[in-house]
Amino acid sequence: MILPPQQAPRRGDMSEKQWNQIKPLLPPQEPQIGRPAKDHRLIINGILWILRTGAPWRDLPERYGVWSTVAGRFYYWRKRGVWQQVLTALQAKADAEGKLNWDIHFVDGSVIRAHQHAAGAKRGI
Repeated sequence: MILPPQQAPRRGDMSEKQWNQIKPLLPPQEPQIGRPAKDHRLIINGILWILRTGAPWRDLPERYGVWSTVAGRFYYWRKRGVWQQVLTALQAKADAEGKLNWDIHFVDGSVIRAHQHAAGAKRGI
């Protein structure tokens, strides 16, 4: 399927394959009450743009929607555990398909450098 130029995916946005994998793992697009939520795919692409660039939320390009909406959805889903559920489901699927080697696919906090001020020591002792 060829998308019209205005809907063509941008570099860094989710592909159709990626979107189809996570779409069923997300909360319903149409809430039972209130107004419809902004398109989940657009919001996630905005979140990915922020993560990729390291820019502040307010610098989010307008094509992803209002920055406060994108940031709000990110933090709301984090609070509700949506991101953890998505990660767990994707890991389980990859593991079932034999695509995940648990000996090498993990995050080890011992290799992440902390800033010197994150050490937690009190000053002046």
